Amino acid sequence: MVNSNTRTLGIIFPNSYDYFVPELVGLRLMASIPFASRYRLIDFTLSSMVTNGISNVAVVVSNNYQSLIDHLGSGRSWDLVRKNGGLNIFPPNAYSSSKPYVGRAGALANILDFLKKQKQKYVLLANANIASNFDFRAMVDAHVASGADVTLAYREQELPKGFVEAPDDAKGYYYTLRMDEDKRINKLYVNPKDKGIQNFYLNIMVISRELLIDLVNEASLLGKEYLERDVLLPKLSKLNVQGYKYDGYTACITGLKSYFDENMKLLDDYNQDALFGKAPIYTKVRDDTPTRYITGAKVSNIMAADGCIIEGEVENSILFRGVKIEKGAKVKNCILMQDTVVEKGADIEYLVTDKQVTITSGTEMKGTDSYPVYIAKFRTV
Repeated sequence: MVNSNTRTLGIIFPNSYDYFVPELVGLRLMASIPFASRYRLIDFTLSSMVTNGISNVAVVVSNNYQSLIDHLGSGRSWDLVRKNGGLNIFPPNAYSSSKPYVGRAGALANILDFLKKQKQKYVLLANANIASNFDFRAMVDAHVASGADVTLAYREQELPKGFVEAPDDAKGYYYTLRMDEDKRINKLYVNPKDKGIQNFYLNIMVISRELLIDLVNEASLLGKEYLERDVLLPKLSKLNVQGYKYDGYTACITGLKSYFDENMKLLDDYNQDALFGKAPIYTKVRDDTPTRYITGAKVSNIMAADGCIIEGEVENSILFRGVKIEKGAKVKNCILMQDTVVEKGADIEYLVTDKQVTITSGTEMKGTDSYPVYIAKFRTV
């Protein structure tokens, strides 16, 4: 796809923030949540790595990973079937010394043997709860040019509402950064509640592989789990940790409401171009026919994947592959995942249906913009 970036190893943490979307991760993890009519969330981080020449990628999973393995397969859709490097998926029992983990430091401790065997000088760490078309090559270049020990990507924005409103005992952490005039980070704020524009950390980090190994070894000996909170934060005065400002489009998933909103934003051509226009986003191919619009169908402002059959009325909605809207059915402001069927005469609004849901004939079901209704996988209502 592009020339290989042999200096950088990519590592993705696909379970990050699973607990913020319990409705969507019952049978999957954050990274495999369907998004934007035909993609999974991991497609954006993984494609951004590939299009920027990173051809050695590790995916370190914790639980509920069968759907992710089914989606990624051998990595062929991302040109990651390689003799050297390629796609490597590490379940929690990948090595005999592996153990269940919570944070990044714990996850990396499970793959230390793998890290030590790699040849790349730098490591790019990223989560999969943010959909963006990120120029990782530019970030690595900036890291090298600055001479930093660690570089953290941030975006100037208000804090995601799902993070701010999360209960204090919620698992996981988010961060904001304080920097001096040279972009050196001198403070990491853990789970702040500040209003207004903040330097919101995107959980994207560039670090030398040797330094990462040393930090993870130290964290493992001390029983530390979180790389940013437990390892970097106490060392800000000793390490040169730089900030890297990202101005591109991001869709951050922190709950069912944000999932609904971020999908709906893509019905605006400006947002769609901002996310997809920079570089291609790859996904698993499903051979299917183009969407069919049957005579009498009424369609306005939708994003529809291949394989859909539309006979009824659809407005302001996201349709995933294989969705069927029968004659006389009305669908408005909905997200219908793969193979959902809305039977004749049904009237639905502000619904999020998981895969293979059936809305039976004559059913009327309406949520609201502030509280969309979720229908679980395989349900008939």
